[in-house]
Order: sequence, then C-alpha cells, then structure tokens
Amino acid sequence: MPAQPTTKTLAQILLDNKAITQEQYDKVKLESLNTGKTQEEILTTHNFASQENLIKAKAQVYNIPFIDLREASISPEALNLLPESVARRYLCFPYGIKKEENALLLAMANPLDLNAIGFIEQKTKKRVAVAFAIPDDIQETINQYYAQSLSAEVTEALKSTGTNAANDNGIRVVNAAQVGKIIREAPLAKIVTTLLDFAIKARASDIHIEPQEEKTRVRYRIDGILHEKLVLPKNIHEGVISRIKILAGMKIDEKRIPQDGRFTFQQKDQEVDLRVSSLPTVHGEKIVMRLLKKSGIVPTLPDLGLRGRALKDLQRSIVLPHGIVLVTGPTGSGKTTTLYSGLSKINTARVNIMTLEDPVEYEIVGVSQVQINPKAGLTFASGLRSFLRQDPDIIMVGEIRDVETAELAIQAALTGHLVFSTLHTNSAAGALPRLLDMEAEPYLLSSSIICVVGQRVVRKVCEHCRQEYKPATEIVDNIKKVLGSLFQPKGETVLYKGKGCEKCNDTGYTGRIGIYEVLPISEKIGRLILERAPSSEIEKQAQEEGMVIMTQDGYLKALEGITTIEEVLRVSEV
Repeated sequence: MPAQPTTKTLAQILLDNKAITQEQYDKVKLESLNTGKTQEEILTTHNFASQENLIKAKAQVYNIPFIDLREASISPEALNLLPESVARRYLCFPYGIKKEENALLLAMANPLDLNAIGFIEQKTKKRVAVAFAIPDDIQETINQYYAQSLSAEVTEALKSTGTNAANDNGIRVVNAAQVGKIIREAPLAKIVTTLLDFAIKARASDIHIEPQEEKTRVRYRIDGILHEKLVLPKNIHEGVISRIKILAGMKIDEKRIPQDGRFTFQQKDQEVDLRVSSLPTVHGEKIVMRLLKKSGIVPTLPDLGLRGRALKDLQRSIVLPHGIVLVTGPTGSGKTTTLYSGLSKINTARVNIMTLEDPVEYEIVGVSQVQINPKAGLTFASGLRSFLRQDPDIIMVGEIRDVETAELAIQAALTGHLVFSTLHTNSAAGALPRLLDMEAEPYLLSSSIICVVGQRVVRKVCEHCRQEYKPATEIVDNIKKVLGSLFQPKGETVLYKGKGCEKCNDTGYTGRIGIYEVLPISEKIGRLILERAPSSEIEKQAQEEGMVIMTQDGYLKALEGITTIEEVLRVSEV
C-alpha cells in the first residue's frame, strides 16, 4: 500500500519539476479557488502539462512509484497471472513478480482504486504492489503483450518446464546424458522455436539471450535498436542454451570458453541462417544469434538511400576498370550491403568477380564468394594474395584491417583490378589519413583510390502513424546552419514523427535507410593526399566540389519525412 502522501499540491510539484511555468501555476491556483475544480481538471482542460508529466507528479503527490512501461522488463509469469479482460477492465498491467514477498507488480492508471486492488489480490492470490503508469502506455502494452504470441507461448511452455526441466536449484548440466534429456524436453524446444519465430516476424537482426543474477532476459535488435521483449526464469537458462548449442553444432559441455556455431531455421516460406556466438559470463553463458535471410534480395543503390549527385558519383566509380572503392562507417552501418549492391549492378558474365568475406551474408549468383578462416590460415591478406592468381576483374575484400591487406589492395588496384572494400572510420574523408597511418604511401593512395563512401543507417518514420509538426525555432536555426545553401524551404518548415502504432510496435519507426556522403578523388583531393592533409581539409575541399556530407543528407531526408532529426543526430554525432 502507498506511503503517506506529500503535503505539496499537484501544481506545486509540476512547478518544481519545471513542467509548468509560474504563470500557469498562478492561473491553476486562482481558477481552482474561483471554480472549485481540482487542479488536475484545470491542468488537463488547459493542456498545461503533458500526460506523462501529470502522472509523474501524481505519483509524487501520493508517494506511489512511477513505472515507464515503454522501458520496463515484462515477465511472462506475471502476464500469465492476470487475464486480459481484468487488465482492460481496470486499465492495469502486470509487469513483474517479487517472489520473496509473494507480490505482483502492477502498473495502474489509478492506483488509488482499492476495489480493483482487492479484486486482483483475490484473483491472483498475491499481494499487489502498485505503481502509477501513463494510461496510453498501459493500453498499448496490453495490446502488444496480450496479443503477442511470444509471451503467451513461452508462458505456456514454462508451465510444462515447471515439472519436467526444473528443480529447486534450477538446471545444472553436468554430463552428456543429462544434456540429452534436457534438449529433448518439448517445452524447451518450443521456447527456442518461439524466440526464433518472433525474431523473424519482428524483422530482428540479432537475438541476445543474457543471464543475470536472478533471471534471463531476451533482447531483440530491431532497426538497429535493442528492445527487451522477454524475461525467462533463471532455472531454465541452461536448458535453453543447451538446445541452441545443439542446433548450432557447438560443444554443449564446454562453458568456459567462447564458441561459434551456425544453423538454419525454417519458418513457413522463409529460411534463415543463424550465426551463433556464446560467451561465458559471471552468471552463465550469454548467446547472441545473428539472423541472415537466405532469400534476401540484394537491394539496389537507390533502395539503400543513395540519390542525386552521391548516387551518380558512386555509379560512375564502380564501372571504372581499376582502382579502389572504399565504404566507411562503424560496425552495423550497412557497409557490406552497399558493397553487395554495387557488385550486383556490375555483375555480368563478362567479368570475373571474387569476394573475400567474414562471413558471406548474401549469396550472389555468378560471383565466387569465399569466407575467411583464420584458424586454417585463410585471412583477408592470404586470400587476397591467392585471388590475384585467379584472373579476377573485380575483387571485394570484406575489410581492410591491417597494413598487409592495405598494401595488397593497393597493388591489386594499380595492376588493373577494381577493388571494393570497407574501413572503420567515422567519415569518408577520414579514410585517407587512416590508410596513411597504415603506412600506405601517399602517391600510391592518390593514384589508386577512386571513391570513398561514408555511411550510417537511420530508422525510417512509420508510414502508418506519421504526423507532421512545427519544430521549435532553435531546431529550424540548426537545420539552416547545417544545410546552408541546400536549405530551400517552400513556405513554413515542418518535420515529421511517428505517433506509435501496432505496425511499428509503438516506436514510431519501421525499417531503415542509409544516409551517405560520397567523396570522389579529384585532382585537388589527390594533391591533398600527397601533402598528408588532415581529414578536415579533405572534407572541406570535397564540399567545395559539391559533396553533401552525411548529416546534410540526413537532414534533407528528415525534411522529406523519411526520418527524424533525432535519428540523424543519434547516428552521425560521433
């Protein structure tokens, strides 16, 4: 039950939290005295405070905790305790269980409803620990989780594991016989299948199964952002991990060292390759699974988000007979996909294309693709050396990681081959000084590199719930500053954002698109390379020659309603 309420009023707390102005506070106080209305009614009528700020202030007034359901870990066991009809009737949501206190953690729009609390305590046979939550969030969470098969199916499977796979101390795999018994348990197999099914439906690129002190959490990377979707009881963690390791052909009795494996998962008409990586942590083995769709069609360069001059410069570069085309950016920025798109465009029966990758993510018909195997001595450098004896026209090297690979790539370009590769730098201009740091000679770089692409991926605004709004003056000023002469508004400046709906899982975003900068190596930039000029000078010269930098490309896409300014800043400010 809640502690003693505070002596401060709702309006006073909102003022203290800077959620309303002094003028608004005075108006609420005066109107309340004159009309007898409550402060909450007046604040809501005049829309002085957002729903979130209002609920947080009420939580302070009544000294009841506030829970943000958008960020909360949802327990399938808690969800199983309260029927959907009860949750909708009282606008509440069960998000967790405190076993030591036999308490159900319940988010409520109105935690002061003692009748509702009494009914739920009687229904669940547990003490209810209430928290304030935003009504809209409760509604959306009910829609999401009760309708979502992930929690429901896993909860159903957990009922079975309660007798078959768990004991007082949880599962402890000590020998192969025990392991065999565990992985044959149908409920555990069903849990793993459900996790994989959901990943495909949610368009996830990775699944993280992470053991913690008292639970195991499951997170999915969707559109580049990790989302916690499920919490599993700790006592089934080893069973789930063993099931995955068997599927991936990994050693199930070896838990002290990291392991890698791979398997294929079929879901109706979709076939997915999963790269599995295990890592021993203090609370048990952590598993990360990368999903690679076998049926994935390689997108075209315009599909990725390239357009205008950047697209023309890149298209012009990839049809040249020799030279190096570099794609730069951090891990997960879509560099390999851009290279695949470029290769697909120039892939004909008249050219011999060979790729050296880690791993092979898409299979391209007509291209000889090789996966590196350092344990067997097949590295980027040794593979590239062998490639040159295979009469290639075009070579793709997954990444330039060391001096030797850089030197071989340059030599291949100078001897008449077109070389595609990637490099980990923050900008296109930054790739050139980076290669100089790798002891590449300036005169060789200036004559071998023909184009450098810098990129990031941003989430796209959900088309189903997109709405426009007028940005604050400071944001408009920032847009003008970043875009300069590229900013040519037709009337009032408007931006777009997603309100959040079922289609986008209430994030406001669905899918991703690239933001790019394409730097062709002109005569003047070549001269700067020879002079070992810093990246800032190279970028300045490229902009003078017409290059649109990544942030500018992102801002232009935000003005068109493709993405948001917040997304662009999230990925480009490094």
